[in-house]
Amino acid sequence: MAQKPSIPKGTRDFTPSEIAKRNYIFDIIKKNFQTYGFQPIETPSFENSDTLLGKYGEEGDRLIFKILNSGDFINKVDDVTYSSKDSNSIAPKITEKALRYDLTVPFARYVVMHQNEIDFPFKRYQIQPVWRADRPQKGRFREFFQCDADVVGSDSLLQEVELIQLYDAVFSELKLEGVTIKMNNRKILAGIAEVIGAKHLLIDFTVALDKLDKIGEDGVKNEMLAKGISQEAIEKASPLFLSQSSNDEQLNSLDTLLKDSKEGKKGLEELRFIMNTVSNLGLQTAKLAIDVTLARGLNYYTGAIFEVAAPEGVSMGSIGGGGRYDDLTGIFGLKDVSGVGISFGLDRIYLVLEELGLFPKAIDQSLQVLCVNFGDKEAMAALKLVTQLRKVGVKADIYPSSAKMQKQMKYANNRNVPYVVLIGNQELDTNTFIVKNMKEGSQEEYSLDKVSDFIAHLN
Repeated sequence: MAQKPSIPKGTRDFTPSEIAKRNYIFDIIKKNFQTYGFQPIETPSFENSDTLLGKYGEEGDRLIFKILNSGDFINKVDDVTYSSKDSNSIAPKITEKALRYDLTVPFARYVVMHQNEIDFPFKRYQIQPVWRADRPQKGRFREFFQCDADVVGSDSLLQEVELIQLYDAVFSELKLEGVTIKMNNRKILAGIAEVIGAKHLLIDFTVALDKLDKIGEDGVKNEMLAKGISQEAIEKASPLFLSQSSNDEQLNSLDTLLKDSKEGKKGLEELRFIMNTVSNLGLQTAKLAIDVTLARGLNYYTGAIFEVAAPEGVSMGSIGGGGRYDDLTGIFGLKDVSGVGISFGLDRIYLVLEELGLFPKAIDQSLQVLCVNFGDKEAMAALKLVTQLRKVGVKADIYPSSAKMQKQMKYANNRNVPYVVLIGNQELDTNTFIVKNMKEGSQEEYSLDKVSDFIAHLN
């Protein structure tokens, strides 16, 4: 009995229509990356494990797909380690490589390895797949594309302003209105942890706080308690859980809360500069909003952090995110190289555009013209016509066999072809071809000596 085919959970096959829609998003993102002066790079799909592990926090490390060593990998595990059944002890002996979890850490590795070839500040974009051993659900996959733009070698806050503008430009071109770019600063979070007496538990504090929209206020407080953060400290941080009506109110609240924290006040100063500069420049369609509960659980962020929320009414998690990392390259030996970057969540953006019906109607049109095949002589004339059309960029084809007319027309309908060309015996005699407009049902005759007349009609 033949095996029933399947694919791993969290992965997908893509139809021609889906590819066309994904490429539509890719093209707009790529065009804007280039408009803003970013240069493309690519890195391998897998890295040495020590490049990735320890860079994303404990939760992130658990989601990294590890690749087993080739050959008899289990033979290198001694009996004592094997019998312990401790995965943390066994893993280093049987796996040395892992699929990349994101594009940022591989980029940091790239910068260190190519530092003598790079002109700083270096603006790069990267559009490649990443893998995470996450639980699949709507908008969350184990294999998905990230579209990243980063600047390294500059600590200027103008870079943050530019990245906010870049988000706005892409979503405006996608006609995705009502997007909210949420912003916070890790220095503010560090300052809050300091003033509530939980500075030594900053990572646990931020990881729990970042889950507020998923598990609610009580869930966050219980997780903080479980991580050793005192009830008193949680009560001091309680203003974070209150919904503020405006950016100014949140800034004023932070002014009071962080008055005794030098680091917190620095973060607040950076936040104000970015907000004021963006306000002066203006945005096309996106809204910029402060969110003091935004933490983004990745350990490498040190300054501004961003997260993009889909328009209200759309059930979807974040569709983009990023932030400032002051010393990510330091983990690979290159100190004091500040960077900042953002990422677009292609798959989630796709689902949002699909839900809101924002893809162009003609996006599924993979073929503009189909020539019906009436037989050998007619097919030769049709093929000559198709060749002329293709030379000027018209997507044209000829049905490969002289099947029944009904079958060929059904094929044209299924392919959503707007124009069907008919060249039969009569047309050969008169050196003409008939064009059937599939939408209107009308027909028009053109001379085979003046194909340019038909091309002009297409344009």
